[in-house]
Amino acid sequence: MSDLLARVTAFRAAFARRQAAETVELPEFPGVFAVRDAAFGQSEEHNQLIVEGPGTDPAVLPELAARWLGRRHRYRVTVLDPESGERAAPVLAAAGWEREGVVVLARSTLGCRRPEPAAIPVELAEVRAAVLRQQREWIEDEELARQLTDRRSARLRGAERVHFLAARTPVGEVAAWSDLYLEPAVGLGQLDDLVTGSRYRGAGHGDTLLATGLALAAEAGVPQLFLLADAVDWPREWYGRRGFEEIGRGHAFYGR
Repeated sequence: MSDLLARVTAFRAAFARRQAAETVELPEFPGVFAVRDAAFGQSEEHNQLIVEGPGTDPAVLPELAARWLGRRHRYRVTVLDPESGERAAPVLAAAGWEREGVVVLARSTLGCRRPEPAAIPVELAEVRAAVLRQQREWIEDEELARQLTDRRSARLRGAERVHFLAARTPVGEVAAWSDLYLEPAVGLGQLDDLVTGSRYRGAGHGDTLLATGLALAAEAGVPQLFLLADAVDWPREWYGRRGFEEIGRGHAFYGR
């Protein structure tokens, strides 16, 4: 594992712990901990088992998830360490779990400046209606859509600086949004959950958010910005055309 990927892995583990309402450390199972949040009980991001390093037999992960996450419609285990993920894949597949590959992409922020017009940091309340409207397009369950919208409030605890960015239309409508997490002390930032509303696509709002996130990271003295992309979906290539390079992979496993 490269030094940059190791720092990104540590960043992701620390973020998960800090935003969690409750963290369950499992010292008898090295590299494994659980995060829980009853306020967002349907959010898998906030109720999952996380493997940040080697040392635990992957065969025990389904049992640990059931024990520490309680009864759930579906369990999620995120494996941050790429080698542990590869070892876990055949074991969990044999147990009936599905795997989702995640690509870690990063690029330098050197020389990045805010575009014109730039996205702006806003309060959660300013983007909530747009986010909820998009969630309702994707999800029929009203309560699940609400939780996936409002869980952003928990992310405010995750990093030293957390910004909700909004790109607007010329008449002021929120067209696209993203989260930006900055840790100047460790020289890393993450751009997360970048979405353009369905009715506003094709107008360059994603580029505005990305360029603004890079510029804000540079202004904060953060030399590297990373993000996560589905290993088989188109955004991976979109980010690649904008200077992001793959530095590693992670895995998310889902089981019932």
